[in-house]
Amino acid sequence: MGISRRKSLQRMIGAGGLLLFKHDVWAGTQVEEPLMDSVRTALSSAIANHAPPVPEFNSVETRIAYLRWLTESNDRLRRYKSELQVRTDFLQTIWYEAKRAGLDVNLVLGLVQVESAFRKYAVSIAGARGYMQIMPFWSRLIGDGDVAKLFNMQTNLRFGCVILRHYLDRESGNLFMALGRYNGSRGRSEYPDAVLAAAQRWGFSG
Repeated sequence: MGISRRKSLQRMIGAGGLLLFKHDVWAGTQVEEPLMDSVRTALSSAIANHAPPVPEFNSVETRIAYLRWLTESNDRLRRYKSELQVRTDFLQTIWYEAKRAGLDVNLVLGLVQVESAFRKYAVSIAGARGYMQIMPFWSRLIGDGDVAKLFNMQTNLRFGCVILRHYLDRESGNLFMALGRYNGSRGRSEYPDAVLAAAQRWGFSG
């Protein structure tokens, strides 16, 4: 076994039957900031609704557009997730949570690709967790404090989408600055550029 392969395997940690990956490419530098009570309440409310992630459509055209997106995205996601049902469940959930937060779903896909490479149990050196690399302090600020739930697919995607929406609102819709704030590198170009490049490959048009 090569040295690089051995080191890679050594970074895998078994915990409670789950396989965790130490992933420190981008995540882990986000800074905890004090939230006004009204903001904390609004974010907590957005997190608390646990409706099942079932997309709803107000026209045949929007449903057809969704099915077309689902088919194309399923093909692209195959390199990261081999099982069809796993891919479909993930894509249905990320569509639901992105739309619920008023975000472009392809932007969210780009962010997930950069943050975790679509690894459900990715963990950064600083302890950020899951698909969207949620820092544990968010669970205390706007959740029920149970950090383990951040490995739940819908919970993780909901936290990530709600947090990104919060940063977009704080930055008056400036996506570049909001992405920098999400990563904890506000004002620097490396992270926003990486996310936007990945998002465009998923179909994000800006």
